[in-house]
Amino acid sequence: MKKIILLNKKEGETPLEALEVFRAKNKIYKNVKMTYAGRLDPMASGLLLILAGDETKNKEKYLNLGKEYKFEVLFGFNTDTYDILGKVTTNFEFSATDYKLKELETKIKKELKNFTGKFKQKYPIFSSKTVKGKPLFFYARHGENIEVPDREINVKSIKFIKLRKINNEKLLENIECRIKKVQGDFRQKEILEIWRKKLKQGQSLLKKEEYFYIANLEIKCGTGTYVRGIVNSLSENIRIPALAYSIKRTKIGKYVL
Repeated sequence: MKKIILLNKKEGETPLEALEVFRAKNKIYKNVKMTYAGRLDPMASGLLLILAGDETKNKEKYLNLGKEYKFEVLFGFNTDTYDILGKVTTNFEFSATDYKLKELETKIKKELKNFTGKFKQKYPIFSSKTVKGKPLFFYARHGENIEVPDREINVKSIKFIKLRKINNEKLLENIECRIKKVQGDFRQKEILEIWRKKLKQGQSLLKKEEYFYIANLEIKCGTGTYVRGIVNSLSENIRIPALAYSIKRTKIGKYVL
């Protein structure tokens, strides 16, 4: 029996679902105490560290390890979760015609310089951070006001890779396919309906084929960093709607996907 297990969490799964799938396939762990060290959102994928047996006592040590992610940023929309599994919170639809590709690339690269080193980051309101005995997402789901705490994070590096276009038809097809992977109550039906209204020709403001930009980036960061939070802050700073289109964790400390 291994004490440290490296799982490749699928997009759409919660960490607990990924752990239980592993346990079901590996009967030796049926009655063994297990936990995961470091959450991943349902729409995030990649490396998940599972601890078994006595190693669960060392969870804090693994939580404090540095992380690396590859992620994509979709420009044109904000959501209340800062990723595609959220309600669109802006009516402004940014298209490829608003900026030339090189202009937007330069704008992103320039702003990314402000996201390295140590700085304060607010927890996303849709997160499991506990405040007054309840996770933040509880207050968000019930429309209750709560002061959102922050914490100091450390970003060692953030790197721009490339920028590409996607049309509204392919974007909607991709979002529908990926959100349908998620089980449980994450407001999927309501969220999908909003995306369809925003992106389907004849059903929204779109009268013709529309294009949007997607940027590929990589980040090396310390514990507690929310990549979708970084994306939301980037959006606010450059004053262009943006969200985390995909997130994949590739490394935790010395452990590599």
